[in-house]
Amino acid sequence: MAAPSRVLLVAEDAIARAGLRALAERAGLQVVADSAPADLAPALVEAADAVVWDTGASGSLDGLQAVARVPALVLPWSPEQAREALAAGARGVLSRERLEEQLEAALHAVSLGLLVVDASFDAEVLRAPAPSEPLVEPLTPRETEVLQLLAQGLTNRRVGERLGISEHTAKFHVNAILGKLGARTRGEAIAQAARLGLLLL
Repeated sequence: MAAPSRVLLVAEDAIARAGLRALAERAGLQVVADSAPADLAPALVEAADAVVWDTGASGSLDGLQAVARVPALVLPWSPEQAREALAAGARGVLSRERLEEQLEAALHAVSLGLLVVDASFDAEVLRAPAPSEPLVEPLTPRETEVLQLLAQGLTNRRVGERLGISEHTAKFHVNAILGKLGARTRGEAIAQAARLGLLLL
């Protein structure tokens, strides 16, 4: 399976977007659009197979949830930003230093559902401390199903459609999962669940 060919580029800085476009086109990728985070439109996301997101010096990830339909590869400036990106739902974090050599391979991996963590970040990102407390109570079979779908980046609506339940019920299960895992966000819940061995890879 080849790397996704249609890529959406997101960066606050126009110069950064131009640089990413040139790099992506050299790799043979079709850039469907480039956008600042504040200007992201659903139509742009719908047209893409994957997203490359440059956090910029500010490290802003505002709007990353809006691209949850497709795998997002984030280019953070620090291990801390890398951890935050994964917690926010990114499927991969890649260092700028090896971007040209590894962009296509990283996009291929995230499109297959794999989690990509650049070696320059892994010591900080993958050695995140385990939850300080165990689960308040075990996840129910339905919550486990919902958790698996969250790990695939599905929205509450898509989770409901997949399981044949309402969006409201799906949201109820998501909130229950967050509470049991002691997580504030979906990304944190997925990371906690992975460390506890609750996710099937």
